[in-house]
Amino acid sequence: MNFIVRRAHFDDATALPAIERSAAELFRCDPSLAWLADAPVPNAEHHQQAIEQEDVWVAESADGALMGFVSAVQVDNELHIQKLSVSQLFQGRGVGRKLLLATIECARDRELHGLTLTTFRDVPWNEPFYQRMGFETLGPAQLSPRLTAVLNNEVAHDLPGERRCAMRFNLRPAPSDPHPTPAQTL
Repeated sequence: MNFIVRRAHFDDATALPAIERSAAELFRCDPSLAWLADAPVPNAEHHQQAIEQEDVWVAESADGALMGFVSAVQVDNELHIQKLSVSQLFQGRGVGRKLLLATIECARDRELHGLTLTTFRDVPWNEPFYQRMGFETLGPAQLSPRLTAVLNNEVAHDLPGERRCAMRFNLRPAPSDPHPTPAQTL
């Protein structure tokens, strides 16, 4: 499949809620998470604000259809991925991977230390996907106060805390490790 990943334009915002709803349909496969398929998603105005204030990329097919998007926000020396959604019609075609690579490239260009996100531990298109992309799951002792607050906020909004995790993609080796791991050099 031929597609490009580009920065989102203001007009793209109207398509993003439908992409997010379509992507959420996958949660119907897990009875305890099926309610997420019916949960409200941010509206076009929210996405317009994100496009103006944050980092948002879209995947666009050769015929101009938007296939997916990723939104992220820079926090100190990291880029935090807030949302990655791919429409059901385009899942399994490398769209999510290319969107994620766009965020990694942006963080690299800004000379940031890494990227972070929170996700489900046990959903195949969540933690396992990000691990294949070089993200590392953080244990409780590795969580920054910011990531702890994000996870706590998710629990406050009814996400099951025992199934959530925070992950990090390192762009710089830890100070005590002068030899970067493959994930750090991806």
